[in-house]
Amino acid sequence: MYDIEQVRKDFPIFDIKINGKANTFLDSGASAQKPRCVINKMAQIYSTEYANVHRGSYLLSEEITSAYEEARETVRHFLNAASSSEIVFTRNATESINLVAASWGRKFLTKIDEVLISEAEHHANLVPWQVLRDEIGFELKICRVKDDGAFDWDDFCQKLNGKTKLVAITGMSNVLGTILPLKEIVTAAHRVGAKVLVDACQLAVHQKIDVRDLDCDFLAFSGHKTYGPTGIGVLYGKYDILDSMPPYQCGGDMVDVVTYQTTTFDVPPARFEAGTPAIVQAIGLAEALKYMMSLGLDDIKAHEDELTSHAMAELSKIGGLHMIGTSESKGGIFSFVIDGIHPQDLAFILDKEGIAVRVGHHCAAPLVRRMGYESVVRASLGLYNTKTDMDVLCKALNKAKTFF
Repeated sequence: MYDIEQVRKDFPIFDIKINGKANTFLDSGASAQKPRCVINKMAQIYSTEYANVHRGSYLLSEEITSAYEEARETVRHFLNAASSSEIVFTRNATESINLVAASWGRKFLTKIDEVLISEAEHHANLVPWQVLRDEIGFELKICRVKDDGAFDWDDFCQKLNGKTKLVAITGMSNVLGTILPLKEIVTAAHRVGAKVLVDACQLAVHQKIDVRDLDCDFLAFSGHKTYGPTGIGVLYGKYDILDSMPPYQCGGDMVDVVTYQTTTFDVPPARFEAGTPAIVQAIGLAEALKYMMSLGLDDIKAHEDELTSHAMAELSKIGGLHMIGTSESKGGIFSFVIDGIHPQDLAFILDKEGIAVRVGHHCAAPLVRRMGYESVVRASLGLYNTKTDMDVLCKALNKAKTFF
């Protein structure tokens, strides 16, 4: 296990006070804080190493092109993909999913097909399929989660059939914290000939992902949740599938031959990276992933599992608190309400205690309503959180109850 106090020193934001109190940051599920190595690396590039990538016949361009493509290789290693050509840089996981919908979906889905998702999906893995359904006419089926937030395997198997062409599924719910049985889902989907897209935005932060072992066809995650910068995301796709897909956007750097009459397109991943890419952000993402791997992805999971158990035990002691998502297969996301206190009022009180949480439907409004609420408070863990953070949260929640 890594030294948590040393790790916290790697994140300069924890040196600041919030409303005169220690910074208890419990909103990593929305966007994680950045270690100093990421901040310094990006500042260094902008200060002394910046140029545009690809085709520049001068030293700065050649060196940063090498660094940019090395970043792609770092992502490949992080996911254990077979080739760096299977790694597409996007703006975020939302764009990665939209890329699959707009490219693979438009080419391969027909009105007689079905796409299967779950009730646990973020809007980013629901709305693109609704829009494409309205355009093409396929059926969008939604498998259930149970009242405790657990994935309903029986319902999934009942709705999966020979018409299913795609299963688009979250790896970990951003509201419930539920970790889905991805290996089993992929195996079952492939058995009926369906492709599988995994939204790994939450999962990639908390545990090791091996796409070859998982055997998923697509996987998406965002840089800003994995301790890297905003403006960069990843789409993993099996190469033969990517190679069968048309471009998502068109412009520079994704073409082969262009004339006034016609254009041919480059091979993946260049085919899907039109225009000047997020160069420094991609390198910053690689630095963040290297930081995570240096701590040990298994050690991160072990640390957060211990925190999750502690948090669930302590939160359960608070009278009137209702936890949304109590599945046994659960990561460090805690959504809840307290009787008699509006979630927004509760978040305001917590902020005065230096505690950052998120309030609302968390871009998963149908799921929050399905669980019986319109708005909930969410606390979420990162690799830098401690048992003290959870104790501070619980103390503040008990204090909040005295005001109502």
